[in-house]
Amino acid sequence: MKTLSLYETTPIDELAWPDSPTSLDLSSPALKVFTDFEKVEPLVIESSSFATDAEVAMKKTHVRLKLVVDNDNKFVGVLSLDDLIGPDFMAKVVQGFKREELRVTDFMTPKSKLKAFDYSDVANSNIGNLIEALKERGQQHCLVIDRETHKIRGLISASDIARKLKLSININSESSFSNIFNVLYA
Repeated sequence: MKTLSLYETTPIDELAWPDSPTSLDLSSPALKVFTDFEKVEPLVIESSSFATDAEVAMKKTHVRLKLVVDNDNKFVGVLSLDDLIGPDFMAKVVQGFKREELRVTDFMTPKSKLKAFDYSDVANSNIGNLIEALKERGQQHCLVIDRETHKIRGLISASDIARKLKLSININSESSFSNIFNVLYA
C-alpha cells in the first residue's frame, strides 16, 4: 500500500478552475443535468434487502432514491427514503409486522406503476422544460427511458438541478411516492 504524505497549505493562494467553466441556466440543454446510467453507475438495492437496512444505508450515504433490482439485476421498481420513513412503514408495524422482517419489496413502487420521460424528448429539451414538467407533476425525481433499447437510461433529480443551477426549486410533492412517477409522455 502506498503511503500518502500531507503538506502545508499556507503557501497556496489560488484555487484550480476549469479552463472553460460550465455555466448553466434554464435554456441550457436538459442533458446537462441528466444522470446518465451509461456514464454513471445507477444506485441500486436488492429487492430481498431488509427495509431497515435500506433505510440506514440510504441515510448514511445521503441517498433519497434507489432503483430496486432482483437477484438477476433486473429492474423491478424504485424505493425512496420517504417510503421507508413514512406512514406506510408505520402502518405495517401497526398491522403486526416486525420492523426487522420487512423487506424493500414491501415499500417499493413496482415498475408496473411507474411512468418515465423518453430519452429523445429529454435530449431535445432544455432545463427549464424539465423543471416545469417536474413542477406540473409534483415530482422530485423522474426516470428517463430509452424506448428504442428498452432500458432505463437515467434519472432526473430536482435537487441535482437546483444544486447545479444554484437555484431554489420548489417542487410540491404529493404525499404518496407512488404518485411521484406519474409522468405522461410529452
